[in-house]
Amino acid sequence: MKEHLNDKIFTAVRAAATELNVNAFVIGGYVRDLLLQRPSKDIDIVVEGSGIALANKTAALLGVKTVSVFKAFGTAMFKYNDLEVEFVGARKESYRSDSRKPIVEDGTIKEDQDRRDFTINALALSLNEANFGALIDPFHGVDDLNKAILRTPLDPEITFSDDPLRMMRAVRFASQLNFTITKEAFAAIVKNKERISIVSKERVSDELNKIILSPIPSIGFKLLYDSGMLHLIFPEMANLHGVQVVEGKSHKDNFYHTLTVLDNICKNTNDLWLRWSAILHDIAKPATQKYVKDIGWTFHGHEHKGSLMVPKIFQNLKLPLNEKMKYVQKLVLLHLRPISLVKDHVTDSAIRRLLYEAGDDIDDLMILCDADITSKNKEKVTRYMQNFQLVRSKLKEVEEKDHFRNWKPPVTGDDIMNAFDLRPGKHIGIIKEAIKEAIIEGSIKNERKEALNFMLLKGKELGLTPKNIVQN
Repeated sequence: MKEHLNDKIFTAVRAAATELNVNAFVIGGYVRDLLLQRPSKDIDIVVEGSGIALANKTAALLGVKTVSVFKAFGTAMFKYNDLEVEFVGARKESYRSDSRKPIVEDGTIKEDQDRRDFTINALALSLNEANFGALIDPFHGVDDLNKAILRTPLDPEITFSDDPLRMMRAVRFASQLNFTITKEAFAAIVKNKERISIVSKERVSDELNKIILSPIPSIGFKLLYDSGMLHLIFPEMANLHGVQVVEGKSHKDNFYHTLTVLDNICKNTNDLWLRWSAILHDIAKPATQKYVKDIGWTFHGHEHKGSLMVPKIFQNLKLPLNEKMKYVQKLVLLHLRPISLVKDHVTDSAIRRLLYEAGDDIDDLMILCDADITSKNKEKVTRYMQNFQLVRSKLKEVEEKDHFRNWKPPVTGDDIMNAFDLRPGKHIGIIKEAIKEAIIEGSIKNERKEALNFMLLKGKELGLTPKNIVQN
């Protein structure tokens, strides 16, 4: 493995370790990804001694000026070129049942490897002069890499009970690497699933987002559901699972439909929040489902109710309650609109209304709608795709003509108040809304002159008399 340690950082660590008379190793994800031929920018260095002292000595040899030191944890890190390098002393750990924070003591490389979550993350390469580049693999992690399995170094029940976040990490690695969790490890996850409650929601959501950003997120979500963890961390999604049958009529399983939409959208975007919109687009179907005799199952208003559920879900998961959340809300609310357009004659006014409501997110909305076509009927899929192309063409045509994306009214509230010598009140809102609707419906052009004339007519209808002339 020596030939893989050709970056200057590793020779510098070797020199620093020799000078300090300590043993140092690169361990964990960097070694795993090296063997999997995956890119990695994070390097973890373990030293049988002081991680802070080795970090400072290595930084000095490399000419790195800034070293971040975390004395309470005995760690230090610095950035070198495009790499982030962290140093820590080898540790052994013990746990209390009510916390995932370990009691830490100085240890050896073997004890440090014992405490790792999975055998594939316990791999280490020596950075010592005597055996530079030697692979240290006490748990046959290389074999597990070749078999594409996730196995814990020690008893999985102890591993997951000690630090329940490792259960989420198991699912995340399975989803990212398309690995299989061993039967013993998965059984231990099922047994210890309730202990996920002692992990902060921020840490859980961080792992959940990494699952969502994996190449095929459905792998992770199926494992979360089958283990029972999804019911605890994200019950709204778990509630999508299942099919009801009345009078011989059933609806589709909205859990697996959502996973198909999620996997579909991942083929076209790496955007986390667009992927979240796929997860939440049908989240309100359980709350809105109704069986209607001679019609079947309906989910009327699920897009509206779903958009109202988004803030609470984001709050519960400690996701950002900012523009990202509002973006997901918008896409959930609008996800049926393009589909409804293809069922009818596509009018300019309907397109203008969609452009007004979606704004710059219209392209993302269309990506979501494409992903939402999950029918197994090839003819139906082809027909929908062709209709969506018609909608896209119409969107482009109307936008070029009417400039309605992120529309701003050609007449402002100040214009209305000045024209009729009004103070802020309901009449301003009524007139502004009427102008917007007239432009959307095509009654007047999206131009200031026509909008001002319409403003005067609408004011007259409301019994208002112009007091001032507003310039065109």
